[in-house]
This record gives sequence, structure tokens and C-alpha cells, in this order.
Amino acid sequence: MKEFKVRSIGTIRINKEGMFVELDENYLPALKELEGFSHLNVIWWFHEFDSPDARSILETDSPYCKGPKNMGIFATRSPIRPNPVALSVGQILKIDYEKGRIQLAYIDANDGTPVIDLKPYTPSLDRVEAPKVPQWCQHWPSSIEKSGEFDWENEFNF
Repeated sequence: MKEFKVRSIGTIRINKEGMFVELDENYLPALKELEGFSHLNVIWWFHEFDSPDARSILETDSPYCKGPKNMGIFATRSPIRPNPVALSVGQILKIDYEKGRIQLAYIDANDGTPVIDLKPYTPSLDRVEAPKVPQWCQHWPSSIEKSGEFDWENEFNF
């Protein structure tokens, strides 16, 4: 099995001012020409779930109220994975190029979460016109914009 070395490029910071990706200083030049993009794909590390035990779990009881009783981990959005990598799309609110801070509307990461890469969201590569999902989650919102108003509390078994 091949191993890879992944380095953090920054950290998620959450405070009273909002949510931010704070880049390490040596990555500031990588922000060049990011303005104009409304959304960002943030690739981050589920560092709070990175253990040999968590990485060995391949099946789980369904985390979803309406999901099948048992699921393979790749059919879930669980942080417990063979490689605890996460992908979230966030709306860019502001970019401070001098400080290397990108303010986001929201992503599902915690304060202190390591960020391993950023990619601009582009509809021609990231949007699927007519995605299909299993019956048990077809009632979920069809976009990030609609997700903010959805009652997610009643969707999970935790």
C-alpha cells in the first residue's frame, strides 16, 4: 500500500467575527486571482477522528434516520474513514490577501481544523445537472442555499 505525505496549508478559525480559512504565510501567493469566485472547495482533515481504530472502520450503523440499518462508510458523510479527508463547499464572503484570510459563510468544520487544499468552485467541473441519490435521502435540499433552512436535526441518529 502506497503512503502519501500531506501537509496542512492553513487552519479553520471560528470566532465572533465568523468563519475563516487562515493560510500559513508561505501559501499567500497561492491566493492570486481568487477574487471573482463566489464559492470555494475546501479540502480539510478530520483531525479529531484520525486514529488507527477510526481508520479501520469500513461499515457502520446508519447515521441517518431514514437510511438503511447498516452502511458502508463510503455511503456516508461520516468523519470516520480510512483517510479522514473532507470536502466542503463554502461561499466566499471576503478575502484578505495580506493576512491570508478567507471568510466563509459556513462549512461543517470545527475551529482548529487543518486545511489541506483549496480549489475554486466552478460549475463546469463541480456541478452535476441531475444527480441521483437513494430514496431515503431524496427529500434533502437540492442545494447548499436551501440546506440552511432545512431541519437537519431530525435526519441523524446522533
